[in-house]
Formats: sequence, C-alpha cells, structure tokens
Amino acid sequence: MQYRVEGIVIRSTDYGEGNKIVTLLTNTHGKIGVIVRGAKKIKSRYGSLSQLFTHGEYLFFRNSGLGTLTHGEIIESHHVLREQLDLTAYSSYAAELVDRALQEEDAGAFMYEQLKACLNAFAEGKDVTVTIQLFEMKVLQAAGYGPDFRACVSCGNEAGPMALSARNGGILCSRCAYKDPQALPLGDGALKLLRLYQQMDLRRLGNIAIKDETKQQLKQAMRLLMDTHVALPLKSRAFLDQMDKYSI
Repeated sequence: MQYRVEGIVIRSTDYGEGNKIVTLLTNTHGKIGVIVRGAKKIKSRYGSLSQLFTHGEYLFFRNSGLGTLTHGEIIESHHVLREQLDLTAYSSYAAELVDRALQEEDAGAFMYEQLKACLNAFAEGKDVTVTIQLFEMKVLQAAGYGPDFRACVSCGNEAGPMALSARNGGILCSRCAYKDPQALPLGDGALKLLRLYQQMDLRRLGNIAIKDETKQQLKQAMRLLMDTHVALPLKSRAFLDQMDKYSI
C-alpha cells in the first residue's frame, strides 16, 4: 500500500552496504520506519532525505513493518542544524527525546508540529535553552506526566513560596514541602515561566529575556522532571551535559 506523509527525520541508521533506515515523525501516522535504498551512495537521489532533522514529503510503499521509499521532496533541509555544534546537539536531543520517550500513540500531529517548531526556532537563532525546555514540557505532557503548577498538590494552597515536587507531580507550598525532601524551591519568576511553558505552543514562541538566576532554577526544575519521569540514558543528553560542563 502506498502512503504519502509529511515527516521529520528523528533517527537515521545504516542498513546494508548502501541503504539507510530512517524513523520519521509524521503529521498523520505517528512514528514510521522507512528504508531509503541507495541513500549512502554519493549520487543518491534521496540521500538528503535520510539526513537527521530533514523535513520533507515522503512517498513510500508498505504492507507491514518497514516501508520502502519510492519518492520524496525536501521541504526544509535544516542544514544549519547539522553545521553548528550547539545546534546539532540540541536538535539531536529533541529528536532522540521524541524517538525514545514517546510511545506510538503519544506521537501524534501535535507533537509533530511542536518538533517542527522547535527545530525552526533553533534555526532562527532563538534561545536554545528556553526552546528545549519548552519542548521537554511538551514531551512530558504528551507522555502523561505534565505537572500541576496551579496550586499546592497536597493542600490546594495557592499563596506563598512554592517548591517543585516531581514525584508528586506538581508544586508544594511551604507547609507541605516536608512531604518531599527532594522538592526544589522555586522563585516567583521561575514558577511563572513554568506555568507559561505548560500553556505555550512552541509555534508561538518569541524572544524571552530571563534573569540568570531564574534560568538556573528552570534548568534544575526541568532536569528534575525529566529525570523523574523520563529516566532514559540518552546519548544526546549526555553530550549536552558535557558541553555545559566544559562551556563548549
């Protein structure tokens, strides 16, 4: 059966001497694996369609299992994301996160649009830290782990300082913070931005100026949430940590 989809390459692996298998996040069929024959050959017609982060239209034949590409057209190559180390690292993390953290039923049209917007934001020079944190929040929500930032998840209190309790799925007020020794205290600025992250569609992302102290809290908060709910050993995450450690 023939399929025509719009998709983004989130994984590309060698297959045999000259072929590649790509995993696409599509706008209509979730995640799909497609064989691109001859993709590794220098004069391949479809080699560029098998590169990571490529956004294109893919026509393939499939009865069951993997599909086989019969035709394709590039919509956006995203070559800049493969040419700059920091952009490659962040884009690889976003792609691996979708590939590894989301089940097939979670990787629908909305996540496709969020990944497309995430990669576009990287390419447009928007703040990579804010962009990836927003994308992480969308992944958490799609996987069913979206935290509750409206009020204390224990007593419902909405006033006073709050702390993030990832294991309890939200925030705890000062009276209830003892229930989670690992709860992370949040300043007003960090909490407001976490609430914004929950509500904002990545397609509406503009330029956001954030204080360094707030940025650090946001980084700690998102790492706590990801480590608690998406406990996967991602190579791209480890590389980002090394970049951060050595200020690459």
